[in-house]
Amino acid sequence: MAQKLTEVVDIRSEVGIVNARVRAKAMAEALGFTYMDQTRIATAVSELARNAFQFAGGGKVTIKPLEGPEGKGIEIVVEDHGPGIEDLELALKGGYSTAGGLGLGLSGSKKLMDEFDVKTRIGEGTVVVVRKWL
Repeated sequence: MAQKLTEVVDIRSEVGIVNARVRAKAMAEALGFTYMDQTRIATAVSELARNAFQFAGGGKVTIKPLEGPEGKGIEIVVEDHGPGIEDLELALKGGYSTAGGLGLGLSGSKKLMDEFDVKTRIGEGTVVVVRKWL
């Protein structure tokens, strides 16, 4: 039987990032996603959680099953109260990094998931919502 509980993971350290990834993959597996989709979901969660930790000092990842007109799926919300993303358009292009990385966190997560939405406010933080459908 598929897990129906919402999971909330605090991101305060590398351990929180790994925990969010593991929980998202476990829920995706319980919902019936293929191994490849489980890996895509886990990778997206890992990238987004790492961004929250690296750029905002931490945040929260909420993972929940979905059921609606589109069928069954999974939703992940990653939120932080950091500085916000100054140039969201540029950050979403991929290859842009303010921290010397590959700059694939946001754009890579967008490519891995079926739905992607980001809201950011300078000085207040960022909320990223991603969904994957079965």
